[in-house]
Amino acid sequence: REGPWGGSNQVLCALRDGFRARGQWSEKPDGADVVLFDSFNCAAEVVAWKRRLPGTPFVHRINGPISIYRGQDLHVDKLIHALAESIADGVVFQSRYSREANLRLGMSEPCRSTVILNAPDPSLFHDEGRVPSADRRVRIVATSWSSNWNKGFEVYRHLDETLDFARYSLTFVGNSPVAFRNIRQLPPQAPAKVAAILRDADVFLTASRDDPCSNSLAEAIACGLVPVAHRSGGHPELVAGAGVLFAGMDDVRMAIDAASGNLDRFRAVLPRRSADQMVEEYAAFLTEVWREARPPSRLSGAAAFGLRRHLANVWVRGKTSGLARRLCRVTRK
Repeated sequence: REGPWGGSNQVLCALRDGFRARGQWSEKPDGADVVLFDSFNCAAEVVAWKRRLPGTPFVHRINGPISIYRGQDLHVDKLIHALAESIADGVVFQSRYSREANLRLGMSEPCRSTVILNAPDPSLFHDEGRVPSADRRVRIVATSWSSNWNKGFEVYRHLDETLDFARYSLTFVGNSPVAFRNIRQLPPQAPAKVAAILRDADVFLTASRDDPCSNSLAEAIACGLVPVAHRSGGHPELVAGAGVLFAGMDDVRMAIDAASGNLDRFRAVLPRRSADQMVEEYAAFLTEVWREARPPSRLSGAAAFGLRRHLANVWVRGKTSGLARRLCRVTRK
């Protein structure tokens, strides 16, 4: 989708545009040498295409674990694992954290896998044109498409009540279950507008927990902001020593103070990662899978049965029931 629609959508748009620029994009699966699919989204279509294209390798970009992030929906992770085992000739994990956490949750070791960190579109998210603020306060920005409480809203609410707003300004962009009193709050914005807001700030704050590879954090770093991030999920891999990590409400203000007192030092060592590098890494792995893929085979009866077993769990729990019905029909064909 074009416009604001969450981090995974932005990564997939960047991959699409990057492959198009390289002349490696197919508008339809039956014109492709390899098919990349994301998590369990459009799973029914993926299974149908796998049956139609037994000679084409499929690569699974895995998210989560979703149940750790949401605090529920373990059955969705099990479905993702079943898709990886039954459909995928290769798996892309978004971070080392995501790989290790999914394997601990019971996912089978993939036949081929790699870790590729997310990266933003460099035409939008860059640090060119940053203008120093006339405001003597340190400018902090936080963003979130999701309003899930695990995105760190306890921390943001705590800061709304306790942060020294004579020294700092804090803007939140996105969807929030909290109505802030002191934090400036903006609705979700188009990517270009988000990038402009980021370049007008000094520090990026993310309090999300168990986020496998935060695209919003990657975007902020690309725009030259010093990150202050919860020591959780894939955040440490993205920050890579160029910011300050914190454990929770007890030390978040100390982390903000430490970052704001060393802005130039941290900016000098910010990791420079762009979508061009991400696309190159995906292209290399997809090419490797294409060259080394196992002999053509249709989705086996046993694999289809395993998928239906996981789908029955999804269906009974009332989650993504429409997806479950479609997939059950597809796997019985």
